[in-house]
This record gives sequence, structure tokens and C-alpha cells, in this order.
Amino acid sequence: MKKQISMVMAGMLAASVLGAVPAAAEEKVSFTIFNSKNELQEILEETAAKYGEENGVDIEVYYSSDTVAAHLSTRYASGAPYTLNMTDAKDIYILGEEYGYDMSGEDWVKDTDYAISVDGKVLGFPFCIEARGILFNADAIEKTLGEAFDPAAIVTLDDFDAFCQKLVDAGMETPTSILKPDWSLAAHYLQQVYEEREDVQGFIDSLYDGTCDLMADEKFNSLMDTFDVLKKYNAFADAPITAEDELVHMMMSEGDVAFQFGGCWEWNDIIDYDYTGNVGMMPVPQNMTDLATGCLVGGGSKFFYVDNSEYTTDAQRQAACDFLNWLVSSDEGKFLISDTCGCVSPFSNNDVPCTNDLGAYVKKFVDEGKLIPNYDYDPDDHYSVLGAEMQKYLDGQIDRAGLAEAIQNYWANANVIQHG
Repeated sequence: MKKQISMVMAGMLAASVLGAVPAAAEEKVSFTIFNSKNELQEILEETAAKYGEENGVDIEVYYSSDTVAAHLSTRYASGAPYTLNMTDAKDIYILGEEYGYDMSGEDWVKDTDYAISVDGKVLGFPFCIEARGILFNADAIEKTLGEAFDPAAIVTLDDFDAFCQKLVDAGMETPTSILKPDWSLAAHYLQQVYEEREDVQGFIDSLYDGTCDLMADEKFNSLMDTFDVLKKYNAFADAPITAEDELVHMMMSEGDVAFQFGGCWEWNDIIDYDYTGNVGMMPVPQNMTDLATGCLVGGGSKFFYVDNSEYTTDAQRQAACDFLNWLVSSDEGKFLISDTCGCVSPFSNNDVPCTNDLGAYVKKFVDEGKLIPNYDYDPDDHYSVLGAEMQKYLDGQIDRAGLAEAIQNYWANANVIQHG
């Protein structure tokens, strides 16, 4: 009898001790984030640490400068995908269709027009809105001319050419500068040749099937005419493909030039120098009137998808979805996107002012419905291959006909990107 009582007491004591120790099921959930936007790495790391501490999760943020689809494919091949992946829109169709988790039931979906859906499933969470156009330094212009600058007064290419010459006559020797990287020349400037038309996919199809004659295309010639004027007044005209990005941004920041083609993401680069203030953005001026007149080109930029593969647990997926909802619905998340990151939020419930001056211009165009949508479905090697051809054109190594031929040859031999 004593032995039985002793065994019962021992069992009760063991149960008491076990009850005081958290069960394995109560352990912290850990998940990973892949970030493809280098300028946000430090911010995301700090956010992940703070959010994780406050919400009882462990989050690791990773960055790679490799091509997104190739990098993530490698991770899947090794059985170690990230839980939450920041990608470009086309990667949602390439990877998200196979690996993406359906977020149709998430609260944030109702607050945006920029989510990506495939076959009726919401797979892409939009992080921000970005846009491209002509950056201008109003202070530099007004200091040179001694009069107020109204960007709305420059609509046509003739307007722009005459204004640049006016600056030259007033003492600004070289009013423009041009970024040389392939991503700027091909993924952003040349890209507008595809985007600024009524039937974008029809035009892309004509490039794929080899029936497009760019030298006879009005939009191609219109934008290349503008590019030629940018070249004409370029501060780096003597050696345009040796100009370092930092120097281009410094000249814009400090008012040594008045104009530069670029996007709102360059804000952090511009304010790194002796910033004069009053840098803004306007549409690319052209001598043709169409749906793009008076508009910037842009849209949702960078999208998160949640991994739905066998390598990610339901608990990890839920934790990742909770984090995305926090970005949209909490005051801290709204402030993070619009203030800390200086991004234009794609969510209607976010009224926190964008701290990025260029982003503020983008927001104005968005609110006025003057944003031509991005075309997001170029092949992965598009900007590297055609960026090199654009560099040749910038440097005077080929003429417009040579550039047109290179573009047509590229597309006629490219792999078709399927998308919804």
C-alpha cells in the first residue's frame, strides 16, 4: 500500500513539474523573409526584430542581389525556401503560381487595387507604389533663371529642348544627366516604349512573333527623340557610360544639373549629398499626344508571396500572414511603409504622409489617375541584354536603326513569359 501511494505521489509531482514547463507546441514560431530591395534591408531587419519580440516570433531577413527567380529556385531545389518572399510582379507568375499561398481571405485584400491574382487566387501582396519620369531640381532652375519653375509648362519635347537651351543660355552648361546602368536604361526607359500604348500585350506579341518594325513605330521614335535631347545636354556626354551613379545623383542633389530620368526610389541616393531641396518629378515630355501625355509610368512595386510548399508549416504561413496584415492595419505598419521607408502605400487605409519628396509627387499623380501601369512580364535577361544595347546607343556606338534591330532580334528569340 505504501508503495502504491508513493508511486501515485511521484506521478502527481511529475505532472506538476511538467505543467510548469511550456509544451513543445508553445515554442516560438520562426520564419524567414527574403528581401530583394537592398535599401530596405536594415529597416526590415530592425522591424523584424522589434515585431518578433512584441509578437513572440523569430524572424530572419535575408537579401540577395542575384536574379530573384534564379535565387529562389535555388532555395527550392535545396529544400530551404523562405517563408515570405519579396519579388517583382513577374516572379509571382513564375514562382507564386506553383509555390504561392492563396491569401484571398486576408483582411488587407479589400484595401488595395494592386494585389496580384492568378487563377482567382490572391498570391501577391503589394509593398509600395513606384513610378518613373523626369526628375527636376526646381531650386537649381530658379537660381539659374531667376524665375519660378512650373513643371506643368513643359509638355512637349520641343518645350523641353527649348527650356534646356534657355538654361544653357543663362549659364547652366549641361542641364541633364543620364544614369548608365542597364536597369535604368532598359528596365525603366526603354520599358516605356512597351507600356505607353493602348494595346501593350498586342505590341509585345508583335515583338515576340517578329512582325514589329520599331523604326516605323511612333512611340519608339517619340521616346528615342526625347532620349536624344537628354543626350544632347548630358553633363557626361564625353564619356556617358563611365559616369558613376553616385556622381549623377550628387549633381541632381546639389543642383549642378536640372533634369534626370529616374524614379522615386532614388530619393535616398539624392539626399545623401548637399541636397538643395525641392527636387520633384514630371512626365517624360514627347512630341506626340496620347494616353501617356501628362502621366508618369508605374504601379505596384515589389510583391510578397507566402510559401505554400511542403517545407513551410501552417504555423509559419500564419505567422507570415499576420505580419503582412500588421503592415497594413497597424499604426506602426502604416508608419513604417510611408514614413520610415518613404514609400507610397498601395493601401487605401494608409493616410500617413510619404516622407519621400519624389514619392509625394508620385502620390499626387496616383490620386489624379495619371499613372500608366507597368508592364511586368519581360524575360529575366531583358534588362541586361537590352541594357547593354542602350548603353551602346548612349555612347554613340550604334545608331537608332541598330538599336531597333537589336531590340527586335532579342524579342524574336526570347522565351515567352506566361501571365494572367
